[in-house]
Amino acid sequence: MSSVRERVRDHVHANPGVHFNQLARDLDIATGQAQYHLRKLRRSGDVTAEEIRGRSHYFDDGYDAWERRVLGLYRRETAREIIVTLLEDGPLSAGTLTDRLGVARSTISWQVSSLRDAGIVEQQYGERGRAVVSLTRPDETQRLLQEVTPSLSDRLVDRFTRLVDASLAGSEEQR
Repeated sequence: MSSVRERVRDHVHANPGVHFNQLARDLDIATGQAQYHLRKLRRSGDVTAEEIRGRSHYFDDGYDAWERRVLGLYRRETAREIIVTLLEDGPLSAGTLTDRLGVARSTISWQVSSLRDAGIVEQQYGERGRAVVSLTRPDETQRLLQEVTPSLSDRLVDRFTRLVDASLAGSEEQR
């Protein structure tokens, strides 16, 4: 195995859920080179890929599909904050999540929808028809939290989204 391929494999094993662009940046290799080595590693069974919200994330083969989705979404700051808030405080309404995280209701709705589609959270309707969000597997979710920290680029994209949400909300209030 080439030294570059070993570096790619080791990086994926050390950073479960790393997405393609982040891997290429972290290792400072060309995208074509990253594609080539990831393809070889996937064929040999050393690495597994999972498409999560439009990005390919890479894992070693020790994770099942649910764990891969959790780890991939943990790399998104807002999704991670929703999960951490639910871990700390238990089931919450979407409105409470909006208030606690300081993001637009539409952002919470989209993130919760992604987390629900991934099987990480479930939504039930409580009193007065309010959506209440809870974790489907809190103990396993807590365990996986320790394995991932969002990259700087992921955090910047999420913060930009929050900035746009805040400016849109401000313009709606002025109307």
